[in-house]
Amino acid sequence: QVQLVESGGGLVQAGGSLRLSCAASGRTFSTYDMGWFRQAPGKEREFVASISWTGGSTRYANSVKGRFTISRDNAKNTVYLQMNSLKPEDTAVYYCAADRNNVIVTPRYWGQGTQVTVSS
Repeated sequence: QVQLVESGGGLVQAGGSLRLSCAASGRTFSTYDMGWFRQAPGKEREFVASISWTGGSTRYANSVKGRFTISRDNAKNTVYLQMNSLKPEDTAVYYCAADRNNVIVTPRYWGQGTQVTVSS
């Protein structure tokens, strides 16, 4: 069982930055691939970024590539999403997810989400 708690969301102007954090419970965090997803009003949840359990492999959605960076600190049971050059279209609820097999397609564990609002 893994429990995930996101933090760091808020209101920011276009062009600004935010760093999201996702704190995980349990002693097995380092064995899980982690991901960030987002859901904008009226839209389906979409993949944003993922990182392997070792931290050695990362993937990004084309819409955030070059602007967002995912990282993890296994000693702190935390995964981060650094978001730079934010755009109004990045406005969404951001969710952290965990899975041992395919975090991009079928994450087993989800956090409650944190709201990110980017004003123009």
